Amino acid sequence: MASETQQKKSWPPQRPRGFDWRMLIWMAVIFMVGAYLSSSMTDSKSVQQLSYTQFRQAVQAGRVASVTLHGQDISGQFKSAAPEQKQAQKNRQTQAEGQGQGQGEGAAGESQPSRFSTTRPDLEGLDLMALLQEHNVDVTAKPTGAPWWQGLLIGLLPWVIMIAIFIFIVRRMRQRMGGGSGQGGIFGFGRSRARRHREGSTGVTMQQVAGASNAKRDLQEIIAYLREPNRYHHLGAEIPRGVLLMGPPGTGKTLLAKAVAGEANVPFYSISGSEFIEMFVGVGASRVRDMFSNARKEAPAIIFIDELDAIGRSRGTGIGGGHDEREQTLNQILSEMDGFEASETVIVIAATNRPDVLDPALLRPGRFDRKIVVDRPHKEARTEILQVHTRDKPLAEDVDLVLVAQRTAGLSGADLRNLANEAALFAGRADKQEIDMACFDQARDKIVLGAPREEHLTAQDKRVIAYHESGHALLARLLPNAEPPDRITIIPRGQALGATEQNPVEERYIMTESDLRDRVGVMLGGRTAEKLMFGEVSTGAQQDLVQATDLVRKMVAEWGMSKKLGATAFPRGRTQPFLGQEMAQPLNFSEQTAEVVDAEIRRILEEVNQHVTQLLEENKSLLEALAKRLLEDETLDRQQIESTLQETT
Repeated sequence: MASETQQKKSWPPQRPRGFDWRMLIWMAVIFMVGAYLSSSMTDSKSVQQLSYTQFRQAVQAGRVASVTLHGQDISGQFKSAAPEQKQAQKNRQTQAEGQGQGQGEGAAGESQPSRFSTTRPDLEGLDLMALLQEHNVDVTAKPTGAPWWQGLLIGLLPWVIMIAIFIFIVRRMRQRMGGGSGQGGIFGFGRSRARRHREGSTGVTMQQVAGASNAKRDLQEIIAYLREPNRYHHLGAEIPRGVLLMGPPGTGKTLLAKAVAGEANVPFYSISGSEFIEMFVGVGASRVRDMFSNARKEAPAIIFIDELDAIGRSRGTGIGGGHDEREQTLNQILSEMDGFEASETVIVIAATNRPDVLDPALLRPGRFDRKIVVDRPHKEARTEILQVHTRDKPLAEDVDLVLVAQRTAGLSGADLRNLANEAALFAGRADKQEIDMACFDQARDKIVLGAPREEHLTAQDKRVIAYHESGHALLARLLPNAEPPDRITIIPRGQALGATEQNPVEERYIMTESDLRDRVGVMLGGRTAEKLMFGEVSTGAQQDLVQATDLVRKMVAEWGMSKKLGATAFPRGRTQPFLGQEMAQPLNFSEQTAEVVDAEIRRILEEVNQHVTQLLEENKSLLEALAKRLLEDETLDRQQIESTLQETT
């Protein structure tokens, strides 16, 4: 218990606080205000407030000894009473007490203030002076100007405000520029903000990176060079100065860079491209110089620049060109990479998911001359990634990671990590001790389709959705080149009211014309089923039509799958990454060709639609049976789909 108490007392750790000068200022202000209020209260008790008429009567009665004139304010002092007057006042007080007067009235005559104050009217002037001289009153005059403390306050207040604003701005700049972390504050504005990792401190090795076998093989050469640079220098070999990791987001580019540093056991400088850019011109270039200078001092070393496209975009691609802070930073990076000597073992690794926007000067040999593509993992790689992310998670016996990897085609490494985490969360909500296959299925549905929505659908809407999704699934089962259906649901998820999932038997990277036609047929299956069963179509096929039209347009205009157009490509709608390039791009086909392209798109869509309509008419009983069971169960997996179709046939 004592150790627990000590731990509670010592956590969180308390930082030693220095002397707070602001507290001293507040204490001084409170003391001054308190002293002023105390003196004011004391003065108000010892000074009698008189009207101007009472003041003149007191002067005429000879009771005023002296006055002080300060503008229209008059203050003064009464004459002290004679011994006979004091004795008479005492007798009157005793007599009043004997007659039983109240305590308040008796207290009124106890003591009279010796000082008074009043205010002179504007018209009174010489008459008052004559009256005071007539009764031998001592007169003192004070100037009417502001007191000394007001002048001092007016003179110092603007300077105090400006100094306070300056201190506030400096502190904010120190916070933004990492002044609290030892980077020099405002005087270190141009210093590098790269985070330095000690040798091997990244905590990541190649064994911890699952998948990406091609990328790891290319990077092994970089690791061997950083470990033993003299072996390569002896042979006259020059290692690439820059390595560019290209690939979609979440594929592990940053993880690979950390693994290279961890395996090579060299200092690792990590920074994002956006951290070079500031509002002041020249700051980014200064930070680049400082970062490369630090890396050269500790060579061999690795510099990792994440999101290189933030500063490495092509120069002069906007309307009118430009020479802004970003371009100056890019120019400095180019010159620094050219400045590497052959004996310098400093390697720059950069990552981007937009290689199309990079400046050509970055990609030429001598700079980022080695380009490594880190693509989405294939099925075997996805299995390895899932094994890595489920090592510390209790899995049930029914969990088949190979099957999970087969069902997650197209997901990146980050998506698979999120999948494993979501499955663990679903198991925790259900109060399970282990993560079973049902949790992985729920996590996959949430990631791919979205979370379930609370939609109150009518019975007619459910029938339409059931036949729509059954049409997709049945055509995916009947068309020979289509991917078989894996799951059907009419539960609203994400932006969809229903969904049909297909699971490819094997991953394919080349598609033939017949494969694409069957894929278009599956897309049109929902709309065709609606028209067959209800005699009309609904708005639920909007996204299907968009995807089918885009796919057929590529078949006709880009892949040469049209008999009329032949082996010719007419790319249309290809957007450039920069507005200047897009405006300068000429149209490479005529209006007549565009009409032919549109006609071919309509022809292929109509042919496919007629084919799938005939298939559904011939297998109408299968469509009705599948839709009926889908209305009952709301979700069907592959086994349930197959059993339903087999029972009907």
